[in-house]
Amino acid sequence: MEEIAADIRKNLDNRPFDGSLKFDCGADGVIVLADGTASTEDRDTDCTLRLSPENLTKLLTGKLNPATAVMMGKIKLSGDMGVALKLSKLIG
Repeated sequence: MEEIAADIRKNLDNRPFDGSLKFDCGADGVIVLADGTASTEDRDTDCTLRLSPENLTKLLTGKLNPATAVMMGKIKLSGDMGVALKLSKLIG
């Protein structure tokens, strides 16, 4: 998870992210986007996406469409959907 968080941090340098969002990969850990960085420290966030580490990697590399993934049950979303929609700025 730390390696994925490091890659996200690189993207955050050029693309600021407003709000807070958590990728919850269950027993594999979490990645939290908040305060201009990505960390693996769990905390409360505006929005939580529950998904597998494999689907997280696909999502962040643009190989998994977020809307399709939610409809297919590959991603479970809770909290502020508006924050989740901002994620598209970081993907790719």
